Amino acid sequence: MIFGMFDGPLFYLGPIPVDHLVVTEWVLIALIGTIGYFATRDMQMVPRGLQNAFEMIILWTYDFFTQLMDKEHVAKKWAPLLTAFFLFILCSNYSGLVPGAANIPGYQPPTSNWNVTMTLALITFFSVHIAGLSEHGGHYFKHFVSPSPAMLPLNLIEEVAHPLSLTVRLFGNIFGEEMVIAFLLFLAPFIIPSAIMGLSLLLGAIQAIVFTILSASYIAAATGEGH
Repeated sequence: MIFGMFDGPLFYLGPIPVDHLVVTEWVLIALIGTIGYFATRDMQMVPRGLQNAFEMIILWTYDFFTQLMDKEHVAKKWAPLLTAFFLFILCSNYSGLVPGAANIPGYQPPTSNWNVTMTLALITFFSVHIAGLSEHGGHYFKHFVSPSPAMLPLNLIEEVAHPLSLTVRLFGNIFGEEMVIAFLLFLAPFIIPSAIMGLSLLLGAIQAIVFTILSASYIAAATGEGH
């Protein structure tokens, strides 16, 4: 079952249990880091090969976030984190489509587990407020009582709702997709799943883009002139 869980951890680091989700995340991070290393270890003025592909991704994300945010210096500061979000979520979503992954007992893409999506959402949550404080200083907190102090409870609820919505949206979509694929693999192993997996490639990219756009929009709102 690709959306199941192992009965226990794979191994322990001292008293800390390490399960397959953590190992998968380590592999994905190592993969992204390795590609980044080989793409930048011998930088050329005229990029080619892996360097060219990597620079295209960086330039695209930087231009995209610059257009999304009002302030260019904010986009430049937070683009590395947002790009890392996109690459990690995209690789995580696609990891369930790797040939043979479905045969690994208990395997599931990291983003189909709410613990992982919640961690990513919490990183966004703290990044938003760090960005707001960095841009506006102590005046940032005034937006919690804007337009009047009576709005404080609603504004606090809104802030809590942001990471919650990010967590549930990403987890629900990827987990639901994995369940559908597993069910169809059981019913029609060679026909229907191929079309579904093709659709999964598109949906996996969309979910990575949506999470990144929402994170960027929250940072843009916290650093905007209205705060």
